[in-house]
Amino acid sequence: MSCTQRDNGASTNSTEAKKTDPRCNEKKCSWASYMTNSPTMIVMIGLPARGKTYMSKKLTRYLNWIGVPTKVFNLGVYRREAVRAYKSYDFFRHDNEEAMKIRKQCALVALQDVGVYLSEEGGQIAVFDATNTTRERRDLIQAFVKENGFKVFFVESVCDDPDVIAANILEVKVSSPDYPEKHRERVMEDFLKRIECYKVTYQPLDPDDYDKDLSFIKVINVGQRFLVNRVQDYIQSKIVYYLMNIHVHSHSIYLCRHGESNHNVEGRIGGDSELSPRGKQFAHALRDFIDEYELLDLKVWTSQLRRTIQTAEELGVPYEQWKILNEIDAGVCEEMTYQMIQETFPEEFALRDQDKYHYRYPGGESYQDLVQRLEPVIMELERQGNVLVICHQAVMRCLLAYFLDKGADDLPYMKCPLHTVLKLTPVAYGCKVEMFYLNVEAVNTHRDRPLDSLCEGIDFDSSEESSGCVRF
Repeated sequence: MSCTQRDNGASTNSTEAKKTDPRCNEKKCSWASYMTNSPTMIVMIGLPARGKTYMSKKLTRYLNWIGVPTKVFNLGVYRREAVRAYKSYDFFRHDNEEAMKIRKQCALVALQDVGVYLSEEGGQIAVFDATNTTRERRDLIQAFVKENGFKVFFVESVCDDPDVIAANILEVKVSSPDYPEKHRERVMEDFLKRIECYKVTYQPLDPDDYDKDLSFIKVINVGQRFLVNRVQDYIQSKIVYYLMNIHVHSHSIYLCRHGESNHNVEGRIGGDSELSPRGKQFAHALRDFIDEYELLDLKVWTSQLRRTIQTAEELGVPYEQWKILNEIDAGVCEEMTYQMIQETFPEEFALRDQDKYHYRYPGGESYQDLVQRLEPVIMELERQGNVLVICHQAVMRCLLAYFLDKGADDLPYMKCPLHTVLKLTPVAYGCKVEMFYLNVEAVNTHRDRPLDSLCEGIDFDSSEESSGCVRF
């Protein structure tokens, strides 16, 4: 079947390999975190129901995934702590003096927490998720930032599409703690009045005069247009790059590993072996799965290794080969079994078990390196429609960790069994997961976490992460 090759410049580590084993002396810090020479505060701006929290959560997930410690501070949470029972939109009227005092005090408390996070807890980026619609509030934030020596980057979400606003209210606000009765019509009526309260005092960023010296991005109508002003450092450019790539649209991402390979059967890692007989059975079953669920508009991506290509060939559809989807490079340990590694390189074997995420195979890669290599794939998945990615165990773990917001400790131990398809469907503030086992037996290539295997990635019994496991 026709295929397209993409040589995306997989990262090489030959320079590192030539050094005298620097891995024991490395700080356990990501490549991206070295680019933040001072803590940064990302300040959201915009009327309610403009997707600020959606962007805050996605941006935080992305920054944590690339290794920059980031945390969201949602002012609504502070307000609900201060005012336990929300009554109506009247609380947000600009002439409600008592409420205005409460809201300002909540902002000050949240800023104190931001200061602690960035100055004492090792945080590098704090996302201040609030409306911040007045110059007075933004000036208050800038004074705080200047006093503490932080950097600041503003993200303003502007939307005048009534359909988008209404959809956001119904998808997210109906389930908000502010509306425990969840009555759709009453929620819509009250929330629209709340928006009108903010409109009275809303002062958008002014790139031509008042705010011309600020660093910011305006996201207009959910990414139809952007206005970027005075990006000042690497991490701000990463933020802009990410926000310009996330598209709000309905789609699903299907992840699976290649069919079982001969190396899998032999217990060998890496290499470029072909499919085993059961691996070829899985490729047929995968084709039936696509036909059964009528995934007609599906794009298919593979690595440039034979076992993923052979799996895709059986599908009878066009596919693209991505070099950056190749399996983690095991360096001198390529094509060895774990027993062989333990006997030949006992110190390396022990080092990897001590810190699997940061451990780099001699002449090869670490999971941390792999995350860096896979960043373009994440960006493309955010932009695309329905995609099936046929990949490898370590690669699939890294991709899953992004979508499911898993940290470096859990990522290398996420269970990604052979002959199983995971369907990921982005929802309001997270990702719904469905698991399909295609009824073709395969070897188990998963190695448990040493001494502690209680937390191994996806909990398919959790309603938050999985909506069910289906045998196909």
